[in-house]
Amino acid sequence: MGKVYKIGVIKGDGIGPEIIDEAINILDATASKFGFDLNYEEFLLGGSAIDATGVPLPAETISGVKRVDAVLFGAIGGPKWDNLDRHLRPESGLLGLRKEMGTFANLRPATVYDELINASTLKPNIVQGVDIMVVRELTGGIYFGEPREYSKDVAYNTMVYTREEIVRIGKVAFDIAMKRDKRVCSVEKANVLEVSQLWREVMEEIAEDYPEVELTHLYVDNAAMQLIKEPKQFDVIVTGNIFGDILSDAASMLTGSIGLLPSASTGSKVGLYEPIHGSAPDIAGQGIANPIATISSAAMMLKYAFGELEAADAIENAIKRVLADGYRTGDIGAFDAKEIVSCSEMGSIIANSISKS
Repeated sequence: MGKVYKIGVIKGDGIGPEIIDEAINILDATASKFGFDLNYEEFLLGGSAIDATGVPLPAETISGVKRVDAVLFGAIGGPKWDNLDRHLRPESGLLGLRKEMGTFANLRPATVYDELINASTLKPNIVQGVDIMVVRELTGGIYFGEPREYSKDVAYNTMVYTREEIVRIGKVAFDIAMKRDKRVCSVEKANVLEVSQLWREVMEEIAEDYPEVELTHLYVDNAAMQLIKEPKQFDVIVTGNIFGDILSDAASMLTGSIGLLPSASTGSKVGLYEPIHGSAPDIAGQGIANPIATISSAAMMLKYAFGELEAADAIENAIKRVLADGYRTGDIGAFDAKEIVSCSEMGSIIANSISKS
């Protein structure tokens, strides 16, 4: 009997169900080709959970994700739930889920496909060959810091990082760099923030244990500028929660579309694999969403959660072949397209490419 992997599935809101369905189709095609089995169990999160249970993160979801091997997640949120109290909004459910799962390290690759070199708003000579891994700390920082307060006259949030939190995310970044080009750029704001002063100090200490890795530092404002000016200077970027949230989205546009980029949230427990884009409620149900980011997230799950490296490579190679053949969803349709296809058609074409390879 072949290996059996248990996958928790959270489709979420907006385009979430559409893109997750295509990722599952690709996973099934890959499992059939490489001789392992996948068992799926679906859970609720976000707006769909609010509608069904009254809360964005049901207890059943918390207990459920702890009995699977990995979680594949779509997207949450939408205007329907924007006016709820903060603790009842879909985003609070996702933050809580990440905390419960212990997923403190968010890995966000930004790789420019040669087949889509003209999709970027930057010149081809600037973005060709870009291959960046953003390592974002995910469960600390200002999103979780206490105290916090809101009133009509004043509001405040507190940015907090402990040495332990910085050490564990730093080691993840340095370990990844050892398997890449052995360069880490630590991004913070140490010239004005005490939290960032500690961050820089700890990164310097970690670097002593990785003599082969070159460590550099950038203030976050300069890092944002450098991402646009000279993105190929970066290999691994490690940064805190809010800075990583912003910079990884900026890095995504180097590729031409946020609909192309996956992410993996890993830690001490079960990993969460998701596209970096949102729920796009304005196009939900129209069949025009780009499923590639979610499909690539599924490939990351095979690689990092299950160690199925050959299967993960097969998915990524299939994506490249399909793009090289000129198939595009609408968001990238203006660039060297032979045919504009729907979300489900793109998924089917990639699945067929995997089966035939």
